[in-house]
Amino acid sequence: MTENLTGGCVCGAVRYTLKPGLRMKPYACHCTDCQKRTGSAFSFHMAVMENDCELSGEVDEGHVTQPSGANSTIVGCARCKARIYARNDMRPGIVSLRAGTLDNSKDMNPQAHFWVSSKQSWIVIPDDVPQLETQPDTPEGWVKILAHDS
Repeated sequence: MTENLTGGCVCGAVRYTLKPGLRMKPYACHCTDCQKRTGSAFSFHMAVMENDCELSGEVDEGHVTQPSGANSTIVGCARCKARIYARNDMRPGIVSLRAGTLDNSKDMNPQAHFWVSSKQSWIVIPDDVPQLETQPDTPEGWVKILAHDS
């Protein structure tokens, strides 16, 4: 992907520019942790390189241990508490950007759905979009499903 993408929090105090670089296709996660964090049926993410994401504005961090054992750091706006991205110690250098914070989020569609074993029953996923009961269990699995075609 060769263009800059921009985004920010709800109140506008935090803005970011996502420079060209490694970007995975966006995906929806239906795990119960994401449901609780968002207060909704799923969360919408895109894996990117942290060094490609230039933040401006005051952010704060929260910390949580994932069910996998990964230690996750959640980075968001210090004022409105909107989450911008999370990083975990099992994927150094890669962050999970909250795709809904992108200025062009309306142009994005989930290209895969993970943790459909715990998705809300009223969510209907298109038949042609990959669905996993849990999530890929290896880095190669994530790349196979979410890498952009050359």
